Amino acid sequence: MLTLSINGMINTMRYALKRHYEWSREIAYSVGLMASDGCLQKDSRHLDLTSVDIEQLQNFSKALGRDLPISKKDNISDTPAYRVQFSDVAYYDFLLAAGLTPAKSHTIATLNIPDEYYADFLRGLFDGDGSCYAYMDKRWKSSYMFYATFTAASAPFLRYIQVSNSTLLGTSSGSLRVSGNAYILSYAKADAKILFSKMYYSDSVLCLKRKHAKLSGFTKRSKNDTITQV
Repeated sequence: MLTLSINGMINTMRYALKRHYEWSREIAYSVGLMASDGCLQKDSRHLDLTSVDIEQLQNFSKALGRDLPISKKDNISDTPAYRVQFSDVAYYDFLLAAGLTPAKSHTIATLNIPDEYYADFLRGLFDGDGSCYAYMDKRWKSSYMFYATFTAASAPFLRYIQVSNSTLLGTSSGSLRVSGNAYILSYAKADAKILFSKMYYSDSVLCLKRKHAKLSGFTKRSKNDTITQV
């Protein structure tokens, strides 16, 4: 009886002091970041977000309305990485309800993102595990191509993104392929333009500025080039 009583007191304290989170554009963006570069520790309390961009961690803190300390992570790479580590039972439980789990890299699949906040979630995902690139296709004169991509270790997760992008944002199905130990979902020029307009619907949204500038540059340049699908 004493053990049960103590456990009950601990559980009550755990939830009595926790914060409260509801879906918003900022919170959806933070979920996208956690779905890409985040980690839920197995203690059901602590969380970790790692990035090579300090700005991304600052954006994450803003999204949560917190001032999370940023530390430099020890790694063997020449590129420095940074992280935030913190305890937040409420946010942890919120992420569980959204469909994230500890050791999520290979198990993540369909998430529970409200439709009205999906574009914000996707922007967070793009800032974490997204990329874009461009080139001149030599098969056609003045044929400028660019792509927006999402990378993940879980094929079911990218299939969820693929279907959601088509259903909610109006893209085609894109192209899903295997690359080493990961999967890549790619969108060519027309779809990349759609993704850009939906993810960056306002100049004031939280985002990683270098990725926004890069994709923005591709879309603006394409206005004066031949549109070619390859």
